Order: sequence, then structure tokens, then C-alpha cells
Amino acid sequence: MLEDSKPVIILRPSDLAREHGLSAQAVRNYEREGFIPPAERTRSGYRIYTELHVAALRVYLSLIPGYGYSAGGQIMNALHDDELDGALAIIDRGHGQLLRDRDTLDAVRRAVDHLTAESDAGPRHPTAPVPRTIGALARRLGVTPATLRNWEDVGILTPARDPATGYRVFRPSDIRDAELAHLLRRGGYPLDHISTVVEQIRTADGGDALSSALDDWHLRLRERGLAMLDAAAHLSHYLTLLRRGLDPALAAPGTTRNTG
Repeated sequence: MLEDSKPVIILRPSDLAREHGLSAQAVRNYEREGFIPPAERTRSGYRIYTELHVAALRVYLSLIPGYGYSAGGQIMNALHDDELDGALAIIDRGHGQLLRDRDTLDAVRRAVDHLTAESDAGPRHPTAPVPRTIGALARRLGVTPATLRNWEDVGILTPARDPATGYRVFRPSDIRDAELAHLLRRGGYPLDHISTVVEQIRTADGGDALSSALDDWHLRLRERGLAMLDAAAHLSHYLTLLRRGLDPALAAPGTTRNTG
């Protein structure tokens, strides 16, 4: 004797939207962008969403905190184009970026601790003047002036200009940024990454604020990692549904494929 078939659950856009505090139009937009599968249509043209669409929407929204809007959309598009390896590659890149960000945070903490220890111990050359020109700062760091100009071009350094001569004038905060950049550069970090790090530290403006900024950075990375774990659970469930081909709407009477 055959078991009774599972009843088809037919949902409207507003039903999917309600769970996440979205508008029905947002759900329709997500369908248009390929973030959830195409909906079946009744003969009168109304969309029919199913539990598969519910799962897809949960996956997409759970991906955003961990991977961002762009990557989250790309992952869903790849899944719906039957490109699982492509989706997994995007996920792998997200985890790789998180690991690099953790390594960078650790490097920044070490660099800040190093600079703070040097400051507490007194200047390395007590009789030497504080470097205020590009040449003096280059000599202090053991780099070329061209290197410092390059760092300025990408936003790592923001020296003031002497109003009389137009020459660069490096203040103590600029010297701190330059020394931090020098430490990170020796660690192999790219300039655009260093620029982002230095900007975060620059806006902290002060020892306590800097420590708080680094703690906030660490908390954001932790939250991103936890968001990735949450997304993985939703994604695993959704992949199971896709592998089973579990879309009740395909078997629902009186429906037509939505090609619009």
C-alpha cells in the first residue's frame, strides 16, 4: 500500500517575506536575481512558492553577514545554475579572507605593541630630531623617499604641507603610521590591505581608543566566523533539498513554469 503523499505547501511572496521582516517586492526581486529558484505560476499568473523557496531565502539571508551581499548572491546563482564547485570556491575564498584578516589583526597587535614598547623605552636616538621631511623619515625607516610617496598615493600616509614651501611635513602621527606600515610591509602585506589597517588605527586616535578599535575588529571577525557557521547549516539543509529534487510545486496541479 502506498503511503499518502506529503501535502503541497503553497506560499505567497508575503508569506516568505514575513519571517524576515521583508517586503513582498523584495522576495520577488530576489527571485528575479536568481537568489531563490523561479516560482511556479497558477493559471491566473500568481506565484507559488514552496518550502524549497523558504529554505533558499533563509540560505541567502544567512550568507550575507558572513560573506557579503555580492558573494552571497554569487553563491546562490551558482547553486541554481548547477555549479556546486563554483559555489564552494566562493565559500572557500570567504573563509580564506577571514583567515587573512585574522592574521592581519594579529600582525597589527604585534606591531602596535612593538611601537608602544619602543615609545615607552624612549627614542632610539635621543639626540636626533623628530623626522619631519620625507628624506629624514626615509632615512629613519631605511626606505627610499619614492617608497614613502607611493605609500602616500595609496592613503597610508597623509602628511601636511608647509604653506610656505609646499613640502611635506610629517607629524608624530604620520611617523607612527609609517612605522606601522613598514612593519606590516616587511611581513608581506599588500599596500591596499595596509592602507585599510592604517586608516582604522588612524581614526582610533589614542592608546585606549586604539585598543578598543582592535577589540572591536576582533569582535567583528568573530561574528563573521559565527555567521559563516550559521550559513553552513542552512546551506547544508538546502543542498539536501536540491539533491532530492524536493520542489512540491513541480507536482502541483494547475501550475505553469514562470519564465517572466
